[in-house]
Amino acid sequence: MIMDAAKRRRLEAAGFTVGDAAEFLELSPPEKELVEMKIALSAALKRRRREQHVSQQRLAELLHSSQSRVAKMEAGDAGVSLDLLIRALLVSGMTRAELADVLAARAEEPHTARLALAS
Repeated sequence: MIMDAAKRRRLEAAGFTVGDAAEFLELSPPEKELVEMKIALSAALKRRRREQHVSQQRLAELLHSSQSRVAKMEAGDAGVSLDLLIRALLVSGMTRAELADVLAARAEEPHTARLALAS
């Protein structure tokens, strides 16, 4: 989501610093890429599960996990590993090529949400 230019000017005039989450968190480029990958995989898992009309509970059973863990996976919780996200996508029937497509598409469309921070 890109911030409206007029809104950005108003915020900056009011003393706010405007930037993205990576700038705020002082993430290195590799750290930012890792976050973007997790966001993309989380969104893909949620989308795929819904398209297949599978409940979080059923996916949890297939993963030998819990419904709350699946909810955290879909929400992009920081405590969820890439390994678990990828395993869940593979269990859902996703192929390596489809996984690659998810990551490639996300890399072409980086997360652009902007934050306004009081200086």
